[in-house]
Amino acid sequence: MKKILLLAILVLLITGCQSTPSDKTIVVGASITPHAEILEVIKEDLADKGYTLDIKEFTDYVIPNTSLEDGSLDANYFQHGPYLENFNEEHGTDLVSVTIIHYEPFAIYSKKHDSLETLSEGAQVLVPNDGTNEARALLLLESAGLIKVDESAGILATVRDIVENPLNLDIVEIEAAQLAKSLPDVDLAVINGNYALQEGLNASEDSLLLEDQESFGAKTYGNVLAVRKGDEQSEKTLALLEALQSEKVVEFIEETYKGAVVSLLP
Repeated sequence: MKKILLLAILVLLITGCQSTPSDKTIVVGASITPHAEILEVIKEDLADKGYTLDIKEFTDYVIPNTSLEDGSLDANYFQHGPYLENFNEEHGTDLVSVTIIHYEPFAIYSKKHDSLETLSEGAQVLVPNDGTNEARALLLLESAGLIKVDESAGILATVRDIVENPLNLDIVEIEAAQLAKSLPDVDLAVINGNYALQEGLNASEDSLLLEDQESFGAKTYGNVLAVRKGDEQSEKTLALLEALQSEKVVEFIEETYKGAVVSLLP
């Protein structure tokens, strides 16, 4: 009789555990800076609504999307809209943006020059090698009067689309994550905002030229919260959106990054 009773209790315990799975954890992939830092701000707000926010930090631009596609993540926050669209085309993924959160100005940095006017012929310049970010970097170099890019190349321009290069600059494409680390070895580097911040560089204070907030780049390259297509109205997505679109987040961005990150929240 005791054995039967114990067995019944065990069955009830197992059944109870299986019938009440926890689906209140939201797993979001993010770049370390500023994305993961911004997400940390909303942890408490989500907890008040019964959700646990699990932030997975990434240092590259590929795995956060493949992990979202395969279901390892509920959302990601690290990329701008054009990169997401280009990634979908190249990898056959079906990811969508649900909101634009902020904009990170691209900037030109140097450890060897105090001005772009001191550049000599053949100076070495680094730009990111990933889709759309390279074009953005080249457009910034063009705005500085250093090169001219074929207009027809649009946001997918590469070094092969440079039609004028008066100083014969040696423009080298490398992985975006390596730009700031390689800066001391070259004349200039055009660096993504998040990677600059990770290396202690503030675009509004440390750069030779900052992308204008009214430029094509500023209006095009807002960083987005992305989810799998079909999850735009899921409970987790809506909870994330409500928490992110708050005055608290706007104030955190403004006070923490001082122009190196610009809020685009409504």
